[in-house]
Amino acid sequence: MPYHWTNDSFPGARDFKGTSRCSCSLCVFASKRDLLLAIARRPRLAALYAEVESARGDSFRPDWRITDLIEQSRLPTAPDPGIVLPDDGPDMDLLERQIRTALQQPPRKAVHLAARPASGPACGGCDAGPTAPNLPSQPV
Repeated sequence: MPYHWTNDSFPGARDFKGTSRCSCSLCVFASKRDLLLAIARRPRLAALYAEVESARGDSFRPDWRITDLIEQSRLPTAPDPGIVLPDDGPDMDLLERQIRTALQQPPRKAVHLAARPASGPACGGCDAGPTAPNLPSQPV
């Protein structure tokens, strides 16, 4: 994979004081240090994640809440992000509007498969018929 500046403290530094791997900014598979760097580098995105976490009542990961990680990213012991990305621009504005609109919608009703009638489509949403075609028992 080509070299990327996120591995540095700032673009072009080539000092390897950045993230240990390239992935989504706030990847659930990232190490705690990488998440603290990402939160400090992209505070607007992290705040948006915190809004979702608060509205849904879910945790970013089973072991970490994004709100706690945001607090930890502000401590003097947190890694220095080296650069802060303002996330200003139409793409971030659009994402913010879309998420806030979605958070205002009532939650969807859960579908319980056990409550589905025995006859009818397996997926519950179409009349496509059986999921596998009738295949001949002998090769042709």
